[in-house]
Amino acid sequence: MDAKEILKFCLERGFLVDQEVLNMLSGESDIDSVKLMIERIKLHTQKKIITKDLFVQNQDKAGEFFLTLPEENQQKLEKLKIKLGLSIEISKEVSVSAEKTISEDDDSKGEVKILSLSGALGKKFGAGDFVNYFRGRFSEMKGFLQDHPLLENLVSIDKISGVRHGISVIGMVYDKRATKNQNIILDIEDSTGTTKVLINKDKAELLKKAEEIALDSVIGFKCSGSREMLFVNDIIFPEAMLLEKRKSLIEEYALFVSDVHYGGKNFMKNNFMRFIEYLNSDDPEVAKIKYIFFIGDLVAGVGVYPNQERDLTVVDLEDQYTGIAELLGKIPKRITLIVSTGDHEGVRIMEPQPLYDEKHAWALHQMDNVILTENPALTSIGVRKDFSGIKVLSYHGHSYPFYANSVPRLMKMKAMNYPEKIMEYLLKHRHLAPTHGSTQYFPNKDAHMIREIPDIFVSGHTHKSGVTYFNNVLIISCSCWETLTSYQEKMGNLPDHCKVPLVNLKTRAVKILDFE
Repeated sequence: MDAKEILKFCLERGFLVDQEVLNMLSGESDIDSVKLMIERIKLHTQKKIITKDLFVQNQDKAGEFFLTLPEENQQKLEKLKIKLGLSIEISKEVSVSAEKTISEDDDSKGEVKILSLSGALGKKFGAGDFVNYFRGRFSEMKGFLQDHPLLENLVSIDKISGVRHGISVIGMVYDKRATKNQNIILDIEDSTGTTKVLINKDKAELLKKAEEIALDSVIGFKCSGSREMLFVNDIIFPEAMLLEKRKSLIEEYALFVSDVHYGGKNFMKNNFMRFIEYLNSDDPEVAKIKYIFFIGDLVAGVGVYPNQERDLTVVDLEDQYTGIAELLGKIPKRITLIVSTGDHEGVRIMEPQPLYDEKHAWALHQMDNVILTENPALTSIGVRKDFSGIKVLSYHGHSYPFYANSVPRLMKMKAMNYPEKIMEYLLKHRHLAPTHGSTQYFPNKDAHMIREIPDIFVSGHTHKSGVTYFNNVLIISCSCWETLTSYQEKMGNLPDHCKVPLVNLKTRAVKILDFE
């Protein structure tokens, strides 16, 4: 990496690196990771000059960055990490499950790694934390957008003077409204100021794009006009886009399951047992199943809604976990079970949701072939010496009803019955819950931002089965294992039951197994 390239990169972003750090960085081959690293340190510290001491003083943050990189990139930067004084293991911010990996001595089954970081620790939050949360989101999202080829002549809002033509801005949308003439006006802001942008009703395709914009999302605009009002010529979303479909080195399969609701009267136990019998059969296909994801609501929970006890067959939370662990224990131990939380698990609703509480779910914690993850979580499966694995972004989907009931296109199609369309919408925004209020969250590190593009994006919560592709990302929505509830019927939802997507990680072919 050329020193001039580093200096140019830093100057364009308003900061410098001292000579010592510059010399260390100049010899690195992983250009993109180095650029991202120094920009992250700059954003975290708000310092204008990046020194080695700055890395040492903020080694938790720097170490956290290294852990978000693919394994091969970490290896490339290992020497640099030592040079910068970051050779001390950074682990206190990493999820407990991130340290737990399961692999076999031979290469028939790849390693499983949890790539996402732990959620917020127990602390009180104030208004300032939310301000910093959104500032951090803007900075990272701007980084995704600013190199987009369509955003030419990119300027910050405070640099707009007079009437300008052919410029681009990146802004966070904090208000959206239609005028009496049916134009759409957005109020946007960046780190330097605020302005308004107008989308003319006569530009039909542009108007459709504008209707898709979520509040609090970060969007790019090609426009002309003045600081007081910019007229939009194009809208650029930060879209999660996978440039290349990664494929496993060997033929192995992953299954995806959600919303088992063990302990409830509606739990379809006989159907679930048929699923377990299938996993114990001598079918050649079964022998290639190496991973099963459980995407939240493994148990029915207790006290999730008023008078829930009337709908339960197992009224104690610990007994629910013990019972489901007994069923999962019948699955062959050669299969790794990756289990994340949902809104019925007896953990906090605020996201990121933590692992199951060992006080109640000790039976799951003690299972050797179970890896517990947070919600949301990014997991890499099939990791081998020469392969970084297939990356799976799992999110139970608590934010989905908000978008199904607020985005005109999704409202029209009753998208809770087509959750894959909601998932496409969120991938377009590169965020699982862009609008404040769409879900409860900790204003710490933005756990809903899609920093690393997954190969597979999987959710539950809606009880609907759906499979599609968006920008090469495989989208999977999981069905449920409980019969139609009165709530589902009241909301007009039509759940699917006992459908299990099977994904061939080598060919990326998808097959739906039906145990209904």
